[in-house]
Amino acid sequence: MENKYAQVYKKQHYGLVGKHSAVKVCHWTKSEMTGGASCYKGTFYGINSHQCIQMTPALNSCTENCSFCWRFNGFDSMHIGDEDDPEFILNESIKAHLKLISGFKGNPKVTEEKWKEASNPKHIAISLTGEPTLYTRLGEFIELAHKRGMSTFLVTNGTLPMVLEKLNPLPTQLYVTTAGPDKKTFNELLNPAMGNAWENFQKTLELMPSLDTRKVIRHTLVKDFNMPFIDEYAKMDSIAQPDFIESKGYVHVGQSIARLSIDNMPSHNDIMDFTVKLGEKVGYEVTAERKESRVSLLAKDPSKSKINFESI
Repeated sequence: MENKYAQVYKKQHYGLVGKHSAVKVCHWTKSEMTGGASCYKGTFYGINSHQCIQMTPALNSCTENCSFCWRFNGFDSMHIGDEDDPEFILNESIKAHLKLISGFKGNPKVTEEKWKEASNPKHIAISLTGEPTLYTRLGEFIELAHKRGMSTFLVTNGTLPMVLEKLNPLPTQLYVTTAGPDKKTFNELLNPAMGNAWENFQKTLELMPSLDTRKVIRHTLVKDFNMPFIDEYAKMDSIAQPDFIESKGYVHVGQSIARLSIDNMPSHNDIMDFTVKLGEKVGYEVTAERKESRVSLLAKDPSKSKINFESI
């Protein structure tokens, strides 16, 4: 059965996969393919943007409706009723991604070497839209990707700690979005669809130190809404004990423009001021930044920021 939002997604250049998954080629993938800059994750962690697939197994399902989300929020429920097989999702996601980038083969800015590398994706960012931990076979999907020698980044809003606790295997790197410094701001900005979202999120923070993988707290910062709150974020970060803390500024684009103002975009200077103060509170070191992405990296141990892909 075709996704009822299929025409919206196709217009936005999504590649639909099965009943509830999708891929979309990131701006930075195109940039690095054509000789431009890579994604900030390349600067921070060593990811090759031109070999990265951005996808989701939960296209129409999420536990929150974040005001700052720029994606199309066609979220029907917090449940994926008829789930596709993880091997099918992986295979078809790769096919859909390669189809979406196929037009770059004849681009004079794309070298033969870059094209060959791009045709052999080595990384999957499970982060496009929706809440991926709603897909009950996520662990199998991650395992299949790792067996292919692909690294995985999983981005979650942390409202389903019971999934993260049992997730096996864990992704190469786990991101937990931490954008609500207190319950009131959390509920107003993230608009959770479940009554115990804040309490569940707190459980995720408490669970994080026990998860044996690379862990990142990501602060998505919206001016005049959820920043600075330095003490509140420092307290949560100290509970989670992540390896890395990313602070990223809200960008006034896509669906978010109907909910937030352009004045809610913090400058890069705002982000760095927040980062320095937070780093001092939690004892992490300012390790990297990307001005054009309004993002910074704090690390517990900067020497471990780059991923050893040989170990995957």
